[in-house]
Amino acid sequence: MSCFARDPNRRDFLRTAAAVVGSTALPACLSSTETPYDPTAQVAAVRGTDLYNMTREVLQGIGGIGQVVHDGESVFIKPNMVSLPWADTADRFRMGELTKPEIVSVVAEECLKAGAREVVIGEGSHLYEFDWQYATTFDGSTNLEAEAARLSSAYGRTVRVACLETDSPRWVDVPTGAAVGSLAVSSLVTDADRVITIPVAKTHSWAQLTLGCKNFVGVTSLKRHAGWTGGSWDRGHTFDHNTPQAIAEIYLDVVAAVKPDLSIVDFSIGLEGQGPTQGHGGQAVDVRDRLGSWLLLASTDLVAADATAARVMSHDASAIVQLQMGHAKGLGEWREGGIELVGERLSDLQMPWDEAELQPRPA
Repeated sequence: MSCFARDPNRRDFLRTAAAVVGSTALPACLSSTETPYDPTAQVAAVRGTDLYNMTREVLQGIGGIGQVVHDGESVFIKPNMVSLPWADTADRFRMGELTKPEIVSVVAEECLKAGAREVVIGEGSHLYEFDWQYATTFDGSTNLEAEAARLSSAYGRTVRVACLETDSPRWVDVPTGAAVGSLAVSSLVTDADRVITIPVAKTHSWAQLTLGCKNFVGVTSLKRHAGWTGGSWDRGHTFDHNTPQAIAEIYLDVVAAVKPDLSIVDFSIGLEGQGPTQGHGGQAVDVRDRLGSWLLLASTDLVAADATAARVMSHDASAIVQLQMGHAKGLGEWREGGIELVGERLSDLQMPWDEAELQPRPA
């Protein structure tokens, strides 16, 4: 049994979070001196060109969504929709900045098939409100707002999209070892029985990579943490973004508190170089041009999923600060020897992917 087995009682998450905040000691089962060691994490990999089928297949690769979601549970799905407020066509999803709606809609439906009583698809992004109808599939046939309505009708249970700053019933203080002391996290996340993160593979000018763990910056309050006042930005920020360590301390403490259950990494069209958006200087990567197909990774171990994604992107995982910090906090496995890759060989997946040149966030 993995030492990362999740405590199913989410109501105890704050108590658990307080115990892990600031901890850097390796758990006994992850002692760095333990050699050789058996894998403690499993990552499924699926290649193809049909994101709908690929998503179903990668979920089967982890044993099916029923391994994560059970009858009567509520589910929160967190895609990366960082620039959705500025999207007006499907072209935005071809820029490599955003998680593809095809993946999100399949995951939502599979959760319903497993018996979920409610599914919330939520994102904080960079504005109070944004229009989910612009989260459009590549073929333009549907969008996440329409899919939420369709699934709600088909299954007789609620699926909805949420702009977290506006739609969160309340904000829950999560303790952090960072200077801010605590983080305001949406209750839509903290109250959910199961939490799923679906990032798109991207480099990041302040954080090295933005994947499944980094995705949780987007569940914190704009008003409290991002310099948002009265409908405009004052450019202040209570998060320290000047080093990868500083920003990782924020989102890893959220991960430690929320205890996400599943990560699915979108390697269809991602971003390389100065991410997390093209506006920062990032460049789109259509993975078909490098692998001949798209790729999805899935794991119930977020750190293992992120570490495998880093290796697929030909990054030195030992140099990715967030992986080392997450491992030290007991959040997952980053070492290649501790991760079993199912469905593909890593050597067949690795591709060139330009790293970000780290830059301090502008004041």
